[in-house]
Amino acid sequence: MPAELEPIKRNFIEGLSRISHFWGFPKSMGAIFAVLYLSPAPLSLDDLVAQTGFTKGAISASVRALARLALVHRQTKLGDRKDYYVAETDFYKASRTILKGRENSEFDRAITSVRETLTELKAAAAAAEDAELQFLLERVQALQDFFDALDALTSAIARLQNLGLPTIQKVLSILK
Repeated sequence: MPAELEPIKRNFIEGLSRISHFWGFPKSMGAIFAVLYLSPAPLSLDDLVAQTGFTKGAISASVRALARLALVHRQTKLGDRKDYYVAETDFYKASRTILKGRENSEFDRAITSVRETLTELKAAAAAAEDAELQFLLERVQALQDFFDALDALTSAIARLQNLGLPTIQKVLSILK
């Protein structure tokens, strides 16, 4: 690799590490994805340790998390006991997988809890006029409205797969 590409690649890796950290994931997840994304060949855990500087344990845990999100995929090589990894390059496919994860039971329980709280607050508000109750009702309603909008957006994004990337890009260019 030409020496002038090394700082460019390092900057990209650090950028994705920061994005990963911003979204509440370990920095190693962003770094691993970046290294794999820029690699023309599958990489082993040892390769990832060498290129990121993270420990093998951190790399292993982050690779498993990235695999659950369908952002990396495991591969094997005939006659080699090591596992190798590649980055997902179809971002619409990865986005759909991540968004489908929102349908898991933990997320649904959280949404249901907010909805039930809102129902209870509405019933209490109908029975009594209280400033604190009204405040709570407004706050929980705002959160419920956000979750409803997020759910609608998630559904819309999941349906985008039928349009194809060129159509989506054309529509987005019109909106700019």
